[in-house]
Amino acid sequence: MPLAGFMAAQGKLNLFYAVLAATLGSLIGALPWYLAGKYLGEPGLQRLARRSGGWLKISADDINQSRAWFNQHGGKAVMLCRAVPGVRTFISIPAGISGMPMLVFVFYTTLGAFIWEGILAGSGYILGNRYYLVKQYLGPASNVVLAVLLVTVVTLLLRRKMRRAKTKPSSSVKKTASKL
Repeated sequence: MPLAGFMAAQGKLNLFYAVLAATLGSLIGALPWYLAGKYLGEPGLQRLARRSGGWLKISADDINQSRAWFNQHGGKAVMLCRAVPGVRTFISIPAGISGMPMLVFVFYTTLGAFIWEGILAGSGYILGNRYYLVKQYLGPASNVVLAVLLVTVVTLLLRRKMRRAKTKPSSSVKKTASKL
């Protein structure tokens, strides 16, 4: 979006239409997750998370915690989480699970996405010919964020693996149990 803003500043793109297209894309991307929450419900999604073997990237506990958090914050969570990478997609699930009406979900998603996409595009527009500063400052910051996310993911995966190892009975126990 900063690049779209930069291109708009050069007259190569309409800033409003770029923000509108990005907002529509965000809404279209959020709807399947909302519908999954609404139609599969919490039990169905928890079952799917348990059966997914990790490809779904969320656990049954994550779903339960997100619903509880969502119930406290509601619509403002949908709107504000549009600005949080990694969360912007998954906030749609508890919105669906909690029975938030679709029109209300669409309103908050659209509003939050429009504001966030506008900020990003506006920053590129304001930077104009100094757009190279985006790379200069965001490059190192992005590397730090990526490193933190990588460490977090590795830590979570290791914890999950250790937790699974603790819950699996050893093979000698299985053999003994099967003989009984």
